[in-house]
Amino acid sequence: MSATIEIRNLNQFYGKKQALKDVNLTIEKGMFGLLGRNGAGKTTLMKVLVTLLPKSEGKVAVCGRSVEKAQEVRRITGYLPQEFSMYPNMTVYEAMDYLGVLSGLSRLQRRQRIPQLLERVNLQEDRRKKVKTLSGGMKRRLGIAQAILHDPEVLIVDEPTAGLDPEERVRFRNLLCETAEERIVILSTHIVGDIEATCENIAVLDRGEIIYKGTVPELISMAEGRVFQAEISKSELEELKRRCIVTSMLTLGNNVMVRFLAEERPFASAKSCEAGVEDAYMYLMHERGGETGCSDSYL
Repeated sequence: MSATIEIRNLNQFYGKKQALKDVNLTIEKGMFGLLGRNGAGKTTLMKVLVTLLPKSEGKVAVCGRSVEKAQEVRRITGYLPQEFSMYPNMTVYEAMDYLGVLSGLSRLQRRQRIPQLLERVNLQEDRRKKVKTLSGGMKRRLGIAQAILHDPEVLIVDEPTAGLDPEERVRFRNLLCETAEERIVILSTHIVGDIEATCENIAVLDRGEIIYKGTVPELISMAEGRVFQAEISKSELEELKRRCIVTSMLTLGNNVMVRFLAEERPFASAKSCEAGVEDAYMYLMHERGGETGCSDSYL
């Protein structure tokens, strides 16, 4: 079987509303990032891939299996949804064991695999704790453990780091990268930092359409030469925000240090900066909605 996900001319409708529009993607082994703001259609696409939502039009195959063959696809797919809940009154081990039974694992397989997975996600010492007592980050790590319990070829995670503290977010990212050494892992998120830290290949989804697909360095190159930084007075800030894409700002007394996007250096004190993923994403989204950069009349 092919170790890729193939999506061709996928259209998805909710009644008369079109949620996905002619989506075409090829996703191979390793970490793949699906980036887009809330409401872009990411969760809809994930649900089609894991067969929770029948596709409206197009062709979708997961490792050579059409999503119309739901049982075959589910056997090779692990899924961690955005809203994840698990048997709150069970202990961590009990919940994993029960899910192992549902996945068709033998008693011997469960005894061997569950401790290994709990160790991998750093929950072995918490195996006797009830699920409802776990922190948000611990529940997310448990979510990964349950999603790969049946050793799937594909792991799909939807907004996995939302609400996590910085330390837990880093730990979770590292866990995803380790998991991706063995299988296809799709990370769906609106958090640019998660993509920058984990993915080489990405797609950007906006209003149901793929507006970019390629590598992270290729995306960054779109913003090269368009990123600037300057210290300006607070009175100048609103004018700059009106004419440019301001990506960050730091108050320095009566002044503000701003990072912004412009087609060319708008004033002498603006210093050119190396572009990052967030800069490129902001540039791409602004291009999608209209002109980018400062107007010629600024300063």
